Amino acid sequence: MIVTNLRCEYRSNPLGLDVISPRLSWQLQSDRRGTRQTGYQILAAGSEHDLLNEQNLRWDSGKTLSDQSVHVPYAGESLRSGQRVWWKVRVWDEHDQPSAYSSPAWWEMGLLERTDWQGDWIGASLVGGPFTTIPCPFLRQEFNLNQPVVSGRLYATALGLYEIYLNGQQVAEDVLTPGWTDYRYRVRYQVYDVTSLLAQGKNAIGAILGDGWYCGHIAWQGRQLYGDRPRLLAQLHLTLADSSVRVIATDGTWKTTFGPLVESDLLMGESYDARLEFAGWSEPGFNDATWSSVDVFADPGLALVANNGPTIRRIEELRPIADPVEQGTWPRSRWLFDFGQNMVGWVRLKVSGPAGTTLILRHGEVLDDEGNLYTDNLRSARQTDYYTLRGNDEEVFEPHFTFHGFRYVEVNGLPQKPSRETLTGLVLHSDTPPTGAFECSEPLVNRLQHNIIWGQKGNFVDVPTDCPQRDERLGWTGDAQVFIRTATFNMDVAAFFTKWLQDLADSQYPSGAIPSIAPNARAFASNGNEAPGGPAWEDAFVICPWIIYLGYGDTRLLETYYQALARFVDYLASRYAAVTSWSETGEWLIHTYGDWLATDVPPGERVGATPKDLIGAAFLAYSTRLMSRIAAVLGKKDEAEKYEQRFRDVRRVFIERYVTPAGLVASQTQTAYVLALHFDLLPENLRPAAARELIRDIEKRQMHLSTGFVGTPYLPHVLTEVGRVDVAYVLLLQKTWPSWLYPVTQGATTIWERWDGWTHDKGLQTPTMNSFNHYAYGSIGAWLYAVVAGIDADPECPGFKHIIMRPQLGGGLTFARATYDSMYGQIVSNWHLEPGRFKWQITVPPNTTATVYIPATTADHITEAGNPIEQAEGVNAVRREAETAICEVEPGSYHFGVSSPSGE
Repeated sequence: MIVTNLRCEYRSNPLGLDVISPRLSWQLQSDRRGTRQTGYQILAAGSEHDLLNEQNLRWDSGKTLSDQSVHVPYAGESLRSGQRVWWKVRVWDEHDQPSAYSSPAWWEMGLLERTDWQGDWIGASLVGGPFTTIPCPFLRQEFNLNQPVVSGRLYATALGLYEIYLNGQQVAEDVLTPGWTDYRYRVRYQVYDVTSLLAQGKNAIGAILGDGWYCGHIAWQGRQLYGDRPRLLAQLHLTLADSSVRVIATDGTWKTTFGPLVESDLLMGESYDARLEFAGWSEPGFNDATWSSVDVFADPGLALVANNGPTIRRIEELRPIADPVEQGTWPRSRWLFDFGQNMVGWVRLKVSGPAGTTLILRHGEVLDDEGNLYTDNLRSARQTDYYTLRGNDEEVFEPHFTFHGFRYVEVNGLPQKPSRETLTGLVLHSDTPPTGAFECSEPLVNRLQHNIIWGQKGNFVDVPTDCPQRDERLGWTGDAQVFIRTATFNMDVAAFFTKWLQDLADSQYPSGAIPSIAPNARAFASNGNEAPGGPAWEDAFVICPWIIYLGYGDTRLLETYYQALARFVDYLASRYAAVTSWSETGEWLIHTYGDWLATDVPPGERVGATPKDLIGAAFLAYSTRLMSRIAAVLGKKDEAEKYEQRFRDVRRVFIERYVTPAGLVASQTQTAYVLALHFDLLPENLRPAAARELIRDIEKRQMHLSTGFVGTPYLPHVLTEVGRVDVAYVLLLQKTWPSWLYPVTQGATTIWERWDGWTHDKGLQTPTMNSFNHYAYGSIGAWLYAVVAGIDADPECPGFKHIIMRPQLGGGLTFARATYDSMYGQIVSNWHLEPGRFKWQITVPPNTTATVYIPATTADHITEAGNPIEQAEGVNAVRREAETAICEVEPGSYHFGVSSPSGE
């Protein structure tokens, strides 16, 4: 047994934490069945040497009898700013035998006190306007070190975006730092180890600032929603050879000027004039005599918080899938490049030509009927980069402070015929490593899974956005909550959502309400009044932390935001009370988006036919019940009962108002039935009737769904719950519109915003709202993992401490395979269906258990590794039901086989 994969606050060796009691996690590796932890011992020290020699320890947990191997809080000596703590752990197994200690790991604290920051906010004097940009400021400073540097740390942030260079080298691979927060309340800073970039003698530090979310365009609202210009705060902490410490901080002695970055905006694009470059500007000895002194700004009073989520990075590169196509020569040449994948990021351009030649790079998701780049759906977002050549040898250009959503790039003005090597697509997104994989025997479903993942990549750019291309790109709460369960399967998003939940909390109104988006700039506000997001959108504040708890076992997240969650749910109770929710004429008074983009839409509407008040009541009940469960998890028994009673009251009113004695639900839409069934809003005796009506509506539509953003995520799960997984498979495999596979059959490479983003009879939908990269309908991904492959979490033992493994066969699929890298290790489900035989290979990681549901009748013969299942090591409590054999399984890998007596 080996202890491995040590992590602290979801990260490996994190640099710059401000969590006072960081949580430690590890995994066990063993080929032995039944491996589990019964105890652990953690040692922590101030240096690797002390840790290895087990001396001068800052914490020795002693042998702690516990099976906990995730989220163990540090309980040693108090931590201070900049302190690095080394740690290791060993465990005792089920036979009380200790393992060897793990390899050492570490974490390092950030700046814990505001007084630790010695720098000033600095920037340039030039200011743009609500719709006009300014060039990007370049800033620099030189300093001399009379001794070698033992350790160097850079602490940096910006209102806007920044890149920092030391002695001519960019300090980090991160891009678009520090990301997007609500700058009225907080801004994140990053910490970098820059020891290797510093030298004894003369040194130079330089920075470039971009507008970013702080003062660049946001959505359709123009610029400067938070502030008028970008500004930088940074400091170097240097430990020298004699153990002295020196701090080099931003202040009024820095110099600034403007250069080749003529403009840069997240939505509009970037303009770069290479003729204006100044070589060596971030190196010592550069002549900055013509540069101006920086402006020094008053402290804005924001909270400076350590980076608590993944940074944005260049994750992968794509090449064009075909030679560029010439599309015209007047007034200049136009060449179209196809990357074969709707992606988010930018391109790297390689070109040579005469000085002063300006190239125009336009980005778009699709082509129009004539094969030209289609950009109408971008609305006011320009998504265009300009590059002016300096005229030397081959030149290479990448943008700095923008990103685009595109599959196609049109390049205007190339001085010679391009090749595929002219452009390289660089995929940017938050660094959320893949954790899940799914495949099955149906290629179109595999392509659907591919599209789901690429939709997640493209919209997880520091916040979970709705779309990455048009003038929107906002952290829509409704989109995030419907997709979050799928997101947790596909990628490690625990830290990503930890960050975004702080954005949600920052956006909470004094009443307790939550807006439609977070961070919440002025995109949704009315003269300073509150603008609640409405049902299914604002409920993300409760749903998202609950799903993170289910997937990662994170109770601290629930503890941290419990009071804010309670304020929100209590707001719902008062706001949605019948006396305030309806006018005397029965009009629903609360803002809601309804079942957004459902296909059962009244003429001229975007909202489905499901009554808005029904949706509001259903989500009131759902959030209230989740609040009860959250309170119970945290040991708040009285509050758990209070919210559970409130749920029962809402449920009673829901039945009285919306449900007939025959089990019909008001409006009789698919979404109405789905919400009533999934949120447990019906008496048990009426559930079969409601299920029949749901299926009747699906059949009436020739086996098509009609649900929108609200109903779609739950639809296949409800069909599974009511025993009609066969219907769920029919919907999954439906190829005609509206369906999940229709866009796939039309060549989609991401998930569309609308079921009918393009159809054969109507062509492209309205350009006012038609994104081809919108992850909401990708919520079907969770069903692929949990039902088709059969890997799901147990709410009673969250974080996959106990696993539910229950594949439900159907749809003519002959195999399905999924892997999921949980907090405890990799879970595997790999089944194959052959004539007369079912084969299923599973892996249950160490220190977990699983309840396994094997599809088999009572007459079937079940084996494990060729032996009767009752004799299998690690397989316990085997019991048979009509169509399933159920057993409790210990950690290990297993090979189950099911054969019928007749061999059919």
